[in-house]
Amino acid sequence: MAHAKTSYVCLPCRASYKQPYSRERQSICPRCAEPLIHVGSAFAAPRRRDTSAWRTLSVLLNAGVGFHKSCCGGPGYRPRTLREVRERMTYAQRTGEPVSQALVRWDVP
Repeated sequence: MAHAKTSYVCLPCRASYKQPYSRERQSICPRCAEPLIHVGSAFAAPRRRDTSAWRTLSVLLNAGVGFHKSCCGGPGYRPRTLREVRERMTYAQRTGEPVSQALVRWDVP
């Protein structure tokens, strides 16, 4: 039986690749030879020319937020715009909540 593929991203190239998951070896970008970031199987890549969406994605990935499926469905809420990211970062700074948790909140009070 074949193993399911998962998504990997290269932020400098703004490229997404589906590859089998491997803990033993690091996946390398075929364009720039940099290591790929494992983002999860529930990831949908933005268009390459959408710089705002890729900036938002880089903030999420650098904060440790992934796009892994849960037992009940998809990965849950993820901000799609820089404005939503700024709101959640401000909330995290005000309340002391970890950034990775604040970024995946549905509503910011």
